[in-house]
Amino acid sequence: MRSVTSERTTSERLAAMLSTVLLVLIAAGRSPASAAAPPVRIKEITTIAGEFENKLTGQGLVVGLAGTGGSSPTTKFNALNMMQQLGLRASPLDREQVQRSQEKTNNMSTVIVTANLPPHVRAGQKLDIYVSAYDDAKSLAGGTLVQTTLTGVDGVVYAIAQGAISIDGGNFGGEAATVVKNHPTSGHIAGGAMVVAETPTEIFRNGGFELLLNMPHYETAVRIAREVNALCQNCATVANPATVFVRFPAEYVSTPYEFIALVQELTVVPDAVAVVVINEKTGTVIIGDDVRISRVAITHGNLYVRTVENPQVSQPNPLSNGETTVVPQTNVDVTEQSGNITVLEESATVGDLATSLNALGATPRDLSAILQMLRKAGALHAEVILN
Repeated sequence: MRSVTSERTTSERLAAMLSTVLLVLIAAGRSPASAAAPPVRIKEITTIAGEFENKLTGQGLVVGLAGTGGSSPTTKFNALNMMQQLGLRASPLDREQVQRSQEKTNNMSTVIVTANLPPHVRAGQKLDIYVSAYDDAKSLAGGTLVQTTLTGVDGVVYAIAQGAISIDGGNFGGEAATVVKNHPTSGHIAGGAMVVAETPTEIFRNGGFELLLNMPHYETAVRIAREVNALCQNCATVANPATVFVRFPAEYVSTPYEFIALVQELTVVPDAVAVVVINEKTGTVIIGDDVRISRVAITHGNLYVRTVENPQVSQPNPLSNGETTVVPQTNVDVTEQSGNITVLEESATVGDLATSLNALGATPRDLSAILQMLRKAGALHAEVILN
């Protein structure tokens, strides 16, 4: 007999506890007495135009695997290419025979190598790299990445990677059973790539530089310009909600980086945006400090469906030449949980909102539906982001 029940699982109960803790923490840290947001440094909410991370990728080969490597044609093809790079030449006929052969390659795996090259990193410095198998390898544990070039979207080689792979999981077992921990086909190499070319950066333009807001907002851009102008009169202007242009003062023309450092250390209070973030996969709900609700009445119920498989055995009559068969039988029980009408009062703080929502006794998944319906009804004054 097999029973499948759609009631809340242990993971859902844990998600409910997590969501409640988040609401309580937000409410505790945003009481009316501490409603003012703390100032933050400009460097923490902006970036400088022209500075960007260069995304690097490469295709490589991992060797030294203990029978957990790949056996696909791709693995053999890349193994042949590596041998040719090392000086072992093969004719087209030899390559075709190797591709068709039954030679095992389960001690190696074809992988994709990725890395992020930050701006201003010079040649000779090291980068962390990430390695992921894209053939049918079972694990990269104990493997070593053979020298691999990493290129940007422009096709330029910016780094060379090589080294022993470290993974946070594994693949353990035998013929009858296997236990897999985390993702054994992905790993990383700390400092596994050496930079050979720098990312070109051009941050100076028209006698100054541009600050790009991580979260564009008119008021925040104005506040940044105001703080910079307090440092140097009329040297900052708001170009748009995402950009503040800063002109170099005459005394800093010869030392522009020193002036940039001064500007980045200035503090502002960013304008808060009322937002609710809902992750429907985990049931986590994050409610921002400026979220408000209008007075509204709400009722919410749940529908539980319980399905039970109860197969019946059908026996033939004696001497009837019949066969014993199993007849499936499914019992379905549907229960609707009634909900009382609750009046949510107009909230002045996120703590009031948390108290009102907790009064409903809703789970995080219920809370997700409730908040979305409140938004549609015009009672929730915030942007709702679903992940």
